[in-house]
Amino acid sequence: MADSDHLSALREMWRREVEAAGTYRLLAERETDKRRRDILTRLAECEDRHAAKWSTRIQAVAGQPPDASTVRSSLRWIERFADQNVILHRLEQEESRIEDDYEKMIWRLKDPEDKRIAKEAMDEERDHATTLRMLAGPAPTPRSLLDSILRRERWHVRGTGWIGDAIYGVNDGLGAVFGIVSGMAGYTGGSEVVLAAGLAGTMASALSMGAGAYLASKSEREVYESEVARERKEIQEDPQEERLELELFYQLKGLSPEEAVAMTRRLENEPKQFLRALVHEELGLSEENFPNPIKSTISAGLSTAIGGFIPIIPFFFTVGMPAVIASFVISTIAHFAVGASKALITTRPWWASGTEMTIVGILEAAITYGLGMAFAG
Repeated sequence: MADSDHLSALREMWRREVEAAGTYRLLAERETDKRRRDILTRLAECEDRHAAKWSTRIQAVAGQPPDASTVRSSLRWIERFADQNVILHRLEQEESRIEDDYEKMIWRLKDPEDKRIAKEAMDEERDHATTLRMLAGPAPTPRSLLDSILRRERWHVRGTGWIGDAIYGVNDGLGAVFGIVSGMAGYTGGSEVVLAAGLAGTMASALSMGAGAYLASKSEREVYESEVARERKEIQEDPQEERLELELFYQLKGLSPEEAVAMTRRLENEPKQFLRALVHEELGLSEENFPNPIKSTISAGLSTAIGGFIPIIPFFFTVGMPAVIASFVISTIAHFAVGASKALITTRPWWASGTEMTIVGILEAAITYGLGMAFAG
């Protein structure tokens, strides 16, 4: 490489490092979370060290060091008002590109010292890209935001255990069969057909909910096993990156860098625990939290059957309008009781949940009863 080309390459690498250091400091100043701010500050200090090494090499070639005051942050003024995580994603892409540039540059450099500096910087730029990805989290697309919301809701409901499953099972069974009974009552005037239709609806709802619960819990375990296999492969291919990810997770949870490193090193000595920790921290998955498929099936199916059985109880003893009225009364009371019981697994007042559920049940009965009468007419 000619001296002029050599010097130009050194200056380009130096400029990028100075520019990156300024950008990280700007982001650190904007960051309100101390732990994230400390990580960004450490990234800036690392870029300063890279820049200092390149500055020394430039001075050796050109006779004088470059002037850092001539370099500005790569953030344009409009980006300073953008979402911090969006900028972090952009910087992650930039770090990956710089890593590629370093890799190309290594093959062109003749001086062993320059090669050594470039190789060290390239390895650290790879770590920086990982750090930025962890800080930014998933790319902020509408789909990812929706998945995040659904994931939080799913894990919240799972945490309520069989009580939550039972409440929602009764709710589904009661709502579905109450609608069937109301519609058939409007169509037949409350004949024996209502009982047959209600029993059939109860059985169908219970079987459907039980099968759905079984398949859902089985699918969750399959997804977990698939993610474990993927993480295991990533550990084998790039253990340094996975180790850094876990260290960052612990730092973001409040551990000091030294404590995070020590914790990760201890886990690394136990490969199975290291893998489980990565899956749990990165994906929010834990094998202990998965419901038992058999228990889920029984809980969902039985509770749905109980809920569906309530509206048809009067039709075992009488028919006609008395049965219809009695079914409406006990079903309305049951709707309030089920709605109120949701307070066990939500933060809403019991009376608000109960009233809401009652109104929904009455509207459902009115609509289906009206449809039944319309078809009868």
